[in-house]
Amino acid sequence: MTPRGFTRVAAVDCGTNSIRLLVADVNPGTGELLELDRRMTIVRLGQDVDRTGRLAPEALERTFAACREYAEVIRELGAEKVRFVATSASRDASNRDDFVRGVVDILGVEPEVISGEQEAEFSFTGATNELKGRDDLARPYLVVDIGGGSTEFVVGDDHVRAARSVDVGCVRMTERHLVVDGAVSDPPTAEQIAAMRADIERALDLAEETVPLGEARTLVGLAGSVTTVSAIAQELPAYDSARIHHSRVSRERVRDITDRLLRSTHAERAAVPSMHPGRVDVIAAGALVLLSIMERTGAEEVVVSEHDILDGIAWSVA
Repeated sequence: MTPRGFTRVAAVDCGTNSIRLLVADVNPGTGELLELDRRMTIVRLGQDVDRTGRLAPEALERTFAACREYAEVIRELGAEKVRFVATSASRDASNRDDFVRGVVDILGVEPEVISGEQEAEFSFTGATNELKGRDDLARPYLVVDIGGGSTEFVVGDDHVRAARSVDVGCVRMTERHLVVDGAVSDPPTAEQIAAMRADIERALDLAEETVPLGEARTLVGLAGSVTTVSAIAQELPAYDSARIHHSRVSRERVRDITDRLLRSTHAERAAVPSMHPGRVDVIAAGALVLLSIMERTGAEEVVVSEHDILDGIAWSVA
C-alpha cells in the first residue's frame, strides 16, 4: 500500500558500466523518499564503444537480461510510473536504435538518452536534497558523478548554477590507456598512467570553462568509483551502503588508495573485500579521476553519497 500523499515510482539509470534500479515512494510535498528496492548490475554496455562507435551485441544482451529482471521487480512492487534514463554509452553509439527497441519491448517505456547537462541536473538533485539544512557542510556544493564513460560536474546551492559533462570515466580511461592486446595492464606502466593523467587534466580544463570548480566549498562524490574508494578507506569487510553513505575521505587517503590501486595486479584488486567484481579492472582509473578532481579544486575531503542520479530521476517522475 502506497502511503497517502506518496507516488510509487521506478527509476532506471543505464550507464556505461552499470544499470541500476530504484523503486521508491516519493512525496514531493514533504520531500520524503521511501526506498523500497535499489539494485545494481554491472553490464558494461559501453564495452568498446570508444573504439568502435557501436554497442556490442553481447553488451546489449547483458543489459537486456538485467532489464528483464528489473521489469519483474517493478511489476511485483506495483510502480505507477517508470522513467528510464540512458547516459554516455548510448549517446555515443551509432546503433542506439537497437538498444531503444529492446528496452521498449521489455519495460514498455522508451529510454531517454539524456544530455550530459540533464544528467548533471539529476545527479545534483539526488545528491543534495537531503544535505539541505546541514550546518557542517558549507555551500556551494560541487557534485561530481564519475561514471563509466563520462564525469558530470555541477556547482550549486539550492539549485544548479553551472554544469558540464566531460568524456572521462573509469571505463573509457581504462580502455583508452590501460588496455594492451585486449587485456588490462597488470599493473599499468608509468607511461600509461601519465597519459591517462594528462587526458583527465585536459578534461578538467574543459569542465572549468563552464563550471567554477574553485568556488565550491563542499565536494560531493557520486557513483561506484567514489563509493568503492570510501569502502577501501574504511577497510570494510564487505560493501556496506549505510557506512559508505555520507562518509568523508581525505585527499591524502584518496591519494594513498589511488597509488596502491595503480600499483596492484588484477588479483590484488580482486582480493579487496569490498570490491565488486565488475569494478576490478576499472577502479584504478576511477580513483585517479577522483584524485585529480580533488587536487585541481583543492578539496581537503570528499563527502560520499549513495544517493545520486537515480534519486534525481525518481524525484523528476514524482
